[in-house]
Amino acid sequence: MKLTKPRLALICGILCISIFPILIKLKLAPGLISAFYRMTFAVILLLAYVLLTKNLKIPNLKLTLLAILCGILFSSDVAVWNIAIQDSSATQASLLTNLAPLWVGIGSFLFLKSKPATNFWIGTVVALFGMVTLVGFGFFMELNFDQAFLFAVLSGILYSIYLLVSKNVLSEVDVLSFMTISLIASSIYLGILCYCLNQPFTGFSDTGWFVLVLQAVICQLCAWLSISYATQNMRATRVSLSLLSQAVITAVLASLFLEEQITLQMVFGGIILLFGIRITFYDKPISFQYLFRK
Repeated sequence: MKLTKPRLALICGILCISIFPILIKLKLAPGLISAFYRMTFAVILLLAYVLLTKNLKIPNLKLTLLAILCGILFSSDVAVWNIAIQDSSATQASLLTNLAPLWVGIGSFLFLKSKPATNFWIGTVVALFGMVTLVGFGFFMELNFDQAFLFAVLSGILYSIYLLVSKNVLSEVDVLSFMTISLIASSIYLGILCYCLNQPFTGFSDTGWFVLVLQAVICQLCAWLSISYATQNMRATRVSLSLLSQAVITAVLASLFLEEQITLQMVFGGIILLFGIRITFYDKPISFQYLFRK
């Protein structure tokens, strides 16, 4: 599989967002306010850059409104996912959020001209089976259908809508301008929401503030500039399914920094998941000759 610039950008983005669940699990700030500062610190840095380099190009009203909508969708996704992680388990929240490729595939089939190929659906089934294997089949017997469960499912739906809408916007708007507009919308939206819900804007430890800045720089700016570039140049379905691989990287990071154990079952599930993603990168009908050809 040839590593083109969009694919390299996607890999970079996946690596950057893989540390996010680790940082959230530290619980150094409430989930909603954490999302607010992630967007706010990111937009301050990005806005300063685009203004100094004169790279900000305001599109027409329709595209600007769609970029604002993307900002609201994405910030809502991050906010409800943060709450889902902190109110349940990172495993449950990550699993349910990662149903997003299914929603993206359905949305692409219904609303986009570029329909998902057969390989996408096969790869999705294989990748989701790998995800289930990674988490453990017994885990589903313990699912709690509470607010955290609903928030995790909602996160995946919001995320899939964001990918579909942003794909259309990025076909006509450059990545920096799109990110700047959407992040401004995200910050204002989350700021109002946090204020209305009496969220604490201050009072965090030095480590807490450092983690909030780290989320903004690594998990937001670096990750989503890379992923937006990949989305601009690749199929939305392929991008969404590739993002499932973050679960494998997060599991490795959790074993290193949170002392969570990696079992043989997790390794096996991760291999299946990555194999499913690989299937979607083949445009020709699946055959073992093409799957394993270098």
